[in-house]
Formats: sequence, C-alpha cells, structure tokens
Amino acid sequence: MYKVKVYVTLRESVLDPQGKAVMHSLHKMGQSEVEDVRIGKYLELTLQKGDYDLDEKIVAMCSKLLSNPVIEDYRYEVEEVVAQ
Repeated sequence: MYKVKVYVTLRESVLDPQGKAVMHSLHKMGQSEVEDVRIGKYLELTLQKGDYDLDEKIVAMCSKLLSNPVIEDYRYEVEEVVAQ
C-alpha cells in the first residue's frame, strides 16, 4: 500500500482573503511578527499497490479533482506502507 500526502495551496498570484483574516487576528493577539498567512488543504490518500503508474495516477487525481489548476498548486509525497 501507498500513503500519499497531498498539499494544495493557492497560487502566489491569487489573493487569499482567509489567510489575510487569520493574519489580522494573529496581529490583534499580539503576534505582530507574522508577515503573511496562506491557507491550504491537506489530504491523505491510501492506495493499493497495482499495475499502474503511481505518479501518473496521483497527478490525474490532483489535477482533475483535488485541486483547481486555475488558481491552486499542489505537491505530494508518497510513503510505502509496510504491512505488519
């Protein structure tokens, strides 16, 4: 089995109003050293091993469903899970 960790974030060129709101709240709490906040998504997928190209499958899932390629970027990490 594979454990895939997917990180989806807004592109740098896209305004992140939710991140700005969090940064504003942090500043009101006295955390003035925070210069920027970007909000994203984290997903964990568990995939069975099979006769397929793992990277191709992950890219297809990310670009077609898990992220909006117009405004979001994604990256992923793959761990092989050893059955115990």
